[in-house]
Amino acid sequence: MTNRLDPNCVEGGYGVVLSIILVANQRSSVTVHTVYDDVDCDPQTGQWRAKRLTETPIVHAGLDSSIGVNIQGPSLIRVPDWIANPLGRYYLYFADHKGSFIRLAYADEITGPWQIHPPGSLQLEQSYFPTEPIRPPVDLELSTKKGPNQLLHSQEYEGSAPHIASPDVHVDHTERRIYMYYHGLLAFAKQRTRLATSRDGITFSAEEAVLCETYLRVTPFENEYLGMVMPGILYRLRHARGPFSSGQRLFTENARHHALLANRDRMFVFWTEVGEAPEHIKVSVIEQITNEDAIEVKHLASILKPEFEWEGTTAPNEPSVRSVAYGCVNQLRDPCIFVEDGRIYLLYAGGGESAIGVAELVWVS
Repeated sequence: MTNRLDPNCVEGGYGVVLSIILVANQRSSVTVHTVYDDVDCDPQTGQWRAKRLTETPIVHAGLDSSIGVNIQGPSLIRVPDWIANPLGRYYLYFADHKGSFIRLAYADEITGPWQIHPPGSLQLEQSYFPTEPIRPPVDLELSTKKGPNQLLHSQEYEGSAPHIASPDVHVDHTERRIYMYYHGLLAFAKQRTRLATSRDGITFSAEEAVLCETYLRVTPFENEYLGMVMPGILYRLRHARGPFSSGQRLFTENARHHALLANRDRMFVFWTEVGEAPEHIKVSVIEQITNEDAIEVKHLASILKPEFEWEGTTAPNEPSVRSVAYGCVNQLRDPCIFVEDGRIYLLYAGGGESAIGVAELVWVS
């Protein structure tokens, strides 16, 4: 079976040049490309810039009580025409870090207004992951420590709480299916990724097979798919279902979340790093990605840092820690790339895991 995900509605999909804007001053001119694959995004001659499309979050706890206060892991799709009577033009999937179902919001414009579908989509009891807490090994020494905002992080709770989270959702027009990668708790402090599919983008059927580690993002690339999991491990797979090849680790152990954007023989990785103050979204590039032996990773620049109160600017600027962000902390996490009509959107979680924002990426050369 051939699984071709929608090339214009996935992280790292193939797009077209929509417009080229020339901005001139008295001394020089700058070319701002609203692009995708038709422009050579060479880091030696240009750079990515991000511009927030709204100063307020597009999804936040005040929209509906069903989503709770922990909001993370956005993944956006354009609802395909073959789905009858959709809730809206766009579906936005997200989660609670320790939640019992994948949340679902819908809107007719990317900037909103967004509405919540309270039942959500995939449920924990449908996921093949445990629904009851998992006991830690009896000989394991557990600790409780305070995070940047002085709220407690319990190693026992975080390693035992059943949940599903971090959806990565794609459209397959050929098979008329929606694919959702998601992770859950497999054993104490051990999380893994599975796949679920849907005909309508709301009701999903999970598959029992375990695919790989957690926080998976996938993008089509030439005749295969590329995937990346925490902490910066690159996978190559022939089909959306896998099999997953042996992973190639390219980033440090502190790499947390990734979003992928392919261009020519390179892939840009938008990511965040645990321990930074503040944790924020930056970009690196993987050159010669088609040649495993010649791959080279270059860390380029910071793309987006907290600027608004909802993004955590009034919270202490302290190094971030792993796992759940309790309360509104001074961090940006969970980058997600969405490409449509030549425009590249960057979604992200602000305040650690408190709300979802959206920016647009442009290539400046």
